[in-house]
Amino acid sequence: MSDATESNGTAGAAEPAGSGPAGKRHVRVVLVDDHRMFRTGVQAEIGQTAETGVEVVGEAADVDQAVTVITATRPEVVLLDVHLPGGGGVEVLRRCAGLMADAEQPVRFLALSVSDAAEDVIGVIRGGARGYVTKTITGTDLVDSIFRVQEGDAVFSPRLAGFVLDAFASTDAPPVDEDLDRLTQREREVLRLIARGYAYKEIAKQLFISVKTVESHVSAVLRKLQLSNRHELTRWATARRLV
Repeated sequence: MSDATESNGTAGAAEPAGSGPAGKRHVRVVLVDDHRMFRTGVQAEIGQTAETGVEVVGEAADVDQAVTVITATRPEVVLLDVHLPGGGGVEVLRRCAGLMADAEQPVRFLALSVSDAAEDVIGVIRGGARGYVTKTITGTDLVDSIFRVQEGDAVFSPRLAGFVLDAFASTDAPPVDEDLDRLTQREREVLRLIARGYAYKEIAKQLFISVKTVESHVSAVLRKLQLSNRHELTRWATARRLV
Protein backbone atom coordinates (compact mmCIF):
# COMPACT_ATOMS: atom_id res chain seq x y z
CA MET A 1 0.00 0.00 0.00
CA SER A 2 1.42 3.40 -0.93
CA ASP A 3 1.55 6.24 1.57
CA ALA A 4 -1.15 8.14 -0.35
CA THR A 5 -4.32 6.10 -0.82
CA GLU A 6 -7.32 7.51 -2.63
CA SER A 7 -10.83 6.11 -2.53
CA ASN A 8 -12.06 3.87 -5.32
CA GLY A 9 -14.57 5.86 -7.28
CA THR A 10 -15.96 7.72 -4.28
CA ALA A 11 -14.65 11.19 -5.10
CA GLY A 12 -17.48 13.64 -5.52
CA ALA A 13 -20.06 11.02 -4.55
CA ALA A 14 -20.49 11.77 -0.89
CA GLU A 15 -23.80 11.18 0.82
CA PRO A 16 -25.37 14.14 2.60
CA ALA A 17 -23.58 14.91 5.87
CA GLY A 18 -24.66 12.65 8.68
CA SER A 19 -26.69 10.29 6.50
CA GLY A 20 -26.08 6.59 5.95
CA PRO A 21 -27.71 3.19 5.61
CA ALA A 22 -31.00 2.92 7.46
CA GLY A 23 -30.65 6.49 8.72
CA LYS A 24 -27.48 5.76 10.69
CA ARG A 25 -24.97 8.58 10.96
CA HIS A 26 -22.15 8.41 8.47
CA VAL A 27 -19.02 10.46 7.83
CA ARG A 28 -16.29 10.23 5.19
CA VAL A 29 -12.80 10.78 6.59
CA VAL A 30 -9.25 11.20 5.28
CA LEU A 31 -6.30 10.31 7.55
CA VAL A 32 -3.21 12.51 7.25
CA ASP A 33 -0.19 11.38 9.26
CA ASP A 34 3.40 10.64 8.25
CA HIS A 35 3.54 7.42 10.26
CA ARG A 36 2.05 4.45 8.41
CA MET A 37 1.74 2.38 11.59
CA PHE A 38 -0.28 5.11 13.27
CA ARG A 39 -2.62 5.44 10.27
CA THR A 40 -3.09 1.68 10.26
CA GLY A 41 -3.94 1.75 13.97
CA VAL A 42 -6.49 4.55 13.57
CA GLN A 43 -8.05 2.78 10.60
CA ALA A 44 -8.42 -0.41 12.65
CA GLU A 45 -9.83 1.50 15.63
CA ILE A 46 -12.43 3.69 13.94
CA GLY A 47 -12.74 2.50 10.36
CA GLN A 48 -15.24 -0.35 10.91
CA THR A 49 -17.96 1.60 9.14
CA ALA A 50 -20.86 -0.70 10.05
CA GLU A 51 -20.16 -0.17 13.76
CA THR A 52 -18.76 3.38 13.92
CA GLY A 53 -20.29 5.10 10.89
CA VAL A 54 -16.80 6.32 9.91
CA GLU A 55 -15.68 5.57 6.36
CA VAL A 56 -11.98 6.16 5.73
CA VAL A 57 -11.82 7.20 2.08
CA GLY A 58 -8.16 8.15 1.80
CA GLU A 59 -4.78 8.47 3.49
CA ALA A 60 -1.74 10.69 3.05
CA ALA A 61 1.73 10.95 4.57
CA ASP A 62 2.86 14.47 3.62
CA VAL A 63 1.50 17.86 2.57
CA ASP A 64 1.39 17.28 -1.19
CA GLN A 65 -0.26 13.88 -0.84
CA ALA A 66 -2.76 15.32 1.62
CA VAL A 67 -3.87 18.12 -0.68
CA THR A 68 -4.18 15.70 -3.61
CA VAL A 69 -6.23 13.11 -1.71
CA ILE A 70 -8.46 15.66 0.05
CA THR A 71 -9.20 17.44 -3.22
CA ALA A 72 -10.01 14.16 -4.97
CA THR A 73 -12.20 12.61 -2.27
CA ARG A 74 -13.83 15.70 -0.71
CA PRO A 75 -14.32 14.12 2.74
CA GLU A 76 -16.48 15.69 5.42
CA VAL A 77 -13.65 15.52 7.98
CA VAL A 78 -9.85 15.30 7.74
CA LEU A 79 -7.86 13.95 10.69
CA LEU A 80 -4.72 16.05 10.39
CA ASP A 81 -1.35 15.59 12.06
CA VAL A 82 0.38 18.87 12.92
CA HIS A 83 3.93 17.86 11.98
CA LEU A 84 4.14 16.69 8.38
CA PRO A 85 6.86 16.65 5.72
CA GLY A 86 6.39 19.51 3.28
CA GLY A 87 5.31 22.31 5.61
CA GLY A 88 3.17 20.78 8.35
CA GLY A 89 -0.55 20.72 9.00
CA VAL A 90 -0.78 24.51 8.70
CA GLU A 91 0.35 24.28 5.07
CA VAL A 92 -2.34 21.69 4.33
CA LEU A 93 -4.94 24.04 5.81
CA ARG A 94 -3.64 26.96 3.78
CA ARG A 95 -3.83 25.02 0.52
CA CYS A 96 -7.28 23.65 1.35
CA ALA A 97 -8.78 27.02 2.35
CA GLY A 98 -11.16 26.96 -0.61
CA LEU A 99 -12.50 23.53 0.35
CA MET A 100 -13.10 24.66 3.92
CA ALA A 101 -15.00 27.71 2.67
CA ASP A 102 -17.30 25.71 0.36
CA ALA A 103 -20.80 26.50 1.62
CA GLU A 104 -22.41 23.41 0.06
CA GLN A 105 -19.85 20.71 0.92
CA PRO A 106 -17.27 22.06 3.39
CA VAL A 107 -14.24 19.99 4.30
CA ARG A 108 -13.60 20.30 8.03
CA PHE A 109 -10.34 19.55 9.79
CA LEU A 110 -9.69 17.97 13.19
CA ALA A 111 -6.05 18.05 14.32
CA LEU A 112 -4.86 14.77 15.85
CA SER A 113 -1.33 15.10 17.20
CA VAL A 114 1.12 13.84 19.80
CA SER A 115 1.97 17.49 20.52
CA ASP A 116 0.10 19.41 23.19
CA ALA A 117 2.16 22.59 22.79
CA ALA A 118 0.23 25.87 22.80
CA GLU A 119 1.83 27.18 19.60
CA ASP A 120 0.88 24.03 17.69
CA VAL A 121 -2.72 24.19 18.88
CA ILE A 122 -3.09 27.89 18.14
CA GLY A 123 -1.36 27.59 14.77
CA VAL A 124 -3.76 25.05 13.29
CA ILE A 125 -6.82 26.71 14.79
CA ARG A 126 -5.80 30.01 13.24
CA GLY A 127 -5.35 28.05 10.02
CA GLY A 128 -8.97 26.92 10.08
CA ALA A 129 -9.09 23.59 11.91
CA ARG A 130 -12.30 23.00 13.88
CA GLY A 131 -10.63 21.20 16.75
CA TYR A 132 -7.50 19.66 18.22
CA VAL A 133 -7.18 16.39 20.13
CA THR A 134 -4.09 14.50 21.22
CA LYS A 135 -3.19 10.94 20.29
CA THR A 136 -3.98 9.74 23.81
CA ILE A 137 -7.70 9.98 22.92
CA THR A 138 -9.71 6.76 22.96
CA GLY A 139 -11.26 5.35 19.80
CA THR A 140 -14.78 5.99 21.07
CA ASP A 141 -14.02 9.62 21.92
CA LEU A 142 -12.29 10.13 18.58
CA VAL A 143 -15.34 8.88 16.70
CA ASP A 144 -17.53 11.23 18.73
CA SER A 145 -15.15 14.14 18.03
CA ILE A 146 -15.23 13.42 14.29
CA PHE A 147 -19.02 13.56 14.18
CA ARG A 148 -19.09 16.74 16.25
CA VAL A 149 -16.66 18.41 13.84
CA GLN A 150 -18.74 17.18 10.90
CA GLU A 151 -21.71 18.96 12.44
CA GLY A 152 -19.74 22.19 12.79
CA ASP A 153 -18.83 22.05 16.48
CA ALA A 154 -15.39 22.96 17.84
CA VAL A 155 -13.71 20.08 19.71
CA PHE A 156 -10.66 20.15 21.96
CA SER A 157 -8.97 17.90 24.46
CA PRO A 158 -9.81 19.51 27.84
CA ARG A 159 -6.36 20.91 28.61
CA LEU A 160 -5.99 22.47 25.16
CA ALA A 161 -9.17 24.55 25.14
CA GLY A 162 -7.56 27.07 27.49
CA PHE A 163 -4.75 27.75 25.00
CA VAL A 164 -7.26 28.73 22.36
CA LEU A 165 -9.38 30.87 24.67
CA ASP A 166 -6.32 32.72 25.92
CA ALA A 167 -4.95 33.26 22.42
CA PHE A 168 -8.15 34.60 20.91
CA ALA A 169 -9.07 36.68 23.95
CA SER A 170 -5.94 38.75 23.38
CA THR A 171 -5.83 41.35 20.63
CA ASP A 172 -2.04 41.28 20.59
CA ALA A 173 -0.23 38.92 18.26
CA PRO A 174 2.08 36.48 20.05
CA PRO A 175 5.70 37.65 20.12
CA VAL A 176 8.04 36.18 17.55
CA ASP A 177 10.73 33.96 19.04
CA GLU A 178 13.54 34.02 16.49
CA ASP A 179 15.46 31.23 18.25
CA LEU A 180 12.42 28.93 18.25
CA ASP A 181 11.67 29.76 14.62
CA ARG A 182 15.05 28.31 13.65
CA LEU A 183 13.81 24.85 14.62
CA THR A 184 11.70 22.60 12.44
CA GLN A 185 8.43 21.24 13.81
CA ARG A 186 10.01 17.83 14.42
CA GLU A 187 12.99 19.41 16.20
CA ARG A 188 10.59 21.29 18.49
CA GLU A 189 8.77 18.05 19.24
CA VAL A 190 12.02 16.27 20.18
CA LEU A 191 13.11 19.29 22.23
CA ARG A 192 9.93 19.21 24.33
CA LEU A 193 10.31 15.51 25.06
CA ILE A 194 13.98 15.94 25.98
CA ALA A 195 13.00 18.77 28.32
CA ARG A 196 10.39 16.52 29.94
CA GLY A 197 13.10 13.99 30.81
CA TYR A 198 12.44 11.35 28.15
CA ALA A 199 15.33 9.08 27.16
CA TYR A 200 16.26 8.82 23.49
CA LYS A 201 14.68 5.34 23.22
CA GLU A 202 11.42 6.63 24.74
CA ILE A 203 11.34 9.56 22.32
CA ALA A 204 11.97 7.24 19.38
CA LYS A 205 9.11 4.99 20.45
CA GLN A 206 6.68 7.86 21.00
CA LEU A 207 7.46 9.57 17.68
CA PHE A 208 7.81 6.35 15.65
CA ILE A 209 11.36 7.21 14.60
CA SER A 210 14.75 5.58 15.18
CA VAL A 211 17.09 6.40 18.06
CA LYS A 212 19.64 7.55 15.48
CA THR A 213 17.10 10.02 14.08
CA VAL A 214 16.43 11.33 17.59
CA GLU A 215 20.16 11.85 18.10
CA SER A 216 20.36 13.73 14.78
CA HIS A 217 17.50 16.02 15.78
CA VAL A 218 19.07 16.73 19.19
CA SER A 219 22.40 17.57 17.55
CA ALA A 220 20.64 19.93 15.14
CA VAL A 221 18.79 21.67 17.99
CA LEU A 222 21.99 22.10 20.02
CA ARG A 223 23.76 23.56 16.99
CA LYS A 224 20.95 25.96 16.05
CA LEU A 225 20.45 27.21 19.62
CA GLN A 226 24.21 27.25 20.37
CA LEU A 227 23.76 25.05 23.44
CA SER A 228 26.06 22.32 24.74
CA ASN A 229 23.96 19.56 26.30
CA ARG A 230 20.46 18.33 27.17
CA HIS A 231 20.53 20.07 30.56
CA GLU A 232 20.94 23.43 28.83
CA LEU A 233 18.17 22.42 26.41
CA THR A 234 15.87 21.71 29.32
CA ARG A 235 16.56 25.10 30.91
CA TRP A 236 16.06 26.82 27.56
CA ALA A 237 12.71 25.09 26.94
CA THR A 238 11.52 25.66 30.51
CA ALA A 239 12.28 29.38 30.30
CA ARG A 240 10.03 29.57 27.21
CA ARG A 241 7.30 27.44 28.82
CA LEU A 242 7.58 24.78 26.13
CA VAL A 243 7.61 21.86 28.60
